[in-house]
Formats: sequence, structure tokens, C-alpha cells
Amino acid sequence: MFDFTGTVIPIFLVVMVGIIAVSAGRGILQWSRNNSSPLLTVPARIVSKRSEIRQQQQDEGISSRTTTTYYLTYELPGGKRMEFRVDGHEFGVSAEGDTGSLSYQGTRYHGFQRQHIYSTVDGT
Repeated sequence: MFDFTGTVIPIFLVVMVGIIAVSAGRGILQWSRNNSSPLLTVPARIVSKRSEIRQQQQDEGISSRTTTTYYLTYELPGGKRMEFRVDGHEFGVSAEGDTGSLSYQGTRYHGFQRQHIYSTVDGT
């Protein structure tokens, strides 16, 4: 006879523990790779901006919570593109086409220092 408590629940628990262990292992592996990567500062240009908005319902639909995640995509001199998650302020002051120096370590974003370009008007 089929025993739900003795068969299905242990299998479910093993699968859940396995999923959590694999997720944690992947996170630790990425963290380790980032730490062992050199901190690079390279010339780059912002080629794309995007935001991701997520809304979570709480209390049976009475209230909700909204979070926004911001991303900037940079193009390096060789044509390679890299996308990084940034905070709202960094996203707000950035514009597509901005050039400067991108600092990163593996997949970890460290910052972008804009190259200020000033135009001069010849008054003669």
C-alpha cells in the first residue's frame, strides 16, 4: 500500500534541501570567483539602461510592495558588453552614450567615472 507520509514527504524534503544546497553553492562559487578576479578599470561607454519593477502582494491583496532594480550595460573597447546592477542614484545620473572608466571585479560592479567633455565656443 502507498504510504504518503513515509514516501512522498521525505522525497519532497530531500528535493527541497537539494535545491537550497545547489543555490547556496552557486552563490558561494560566484562570490569566490569574484574575489579571486583582479579589480579592473577599463575605458567603457554606456550603451543601454533598463529597470525591472516587481510588485509583491501582501495581506491578501490589501497592500503591496514594489521594488525596482536598475541595470546599466557598458561596451568595452573590443566590443564586449557587460551588464551590471546599479543603485537608483547611479542609474539616474547615467545616460546612454556616457563614456568613462568602468571598474569591476569579475561580475561585481565597483563604479563608473564619467569622462567630462566640455564644449568650447569660439567667440571670434
